Amino acid sequence: MERVTLRIPEQQIDEVEQMVERGKFPNRSEAIRSAVREMIDEHTDKTGAKSWARV
Repeated sequence: MERVTLRIPEQQIDEVEQMVERGKFPNRSEAIRSAVREMIDEHTDKTGAKSWARV
């Protein structure tokens, strides 16, 4: 797995942290990976392309 550095507004990070604290995700990284998978799945559904997001 490759490491990616990105900047996210503090309010969004706070919301992600709240989801982690409530147990929806084990950590911030998994929460962000889940969001990326959903974005790719949504794009795939619209374009009909084969998704690799569940790898």
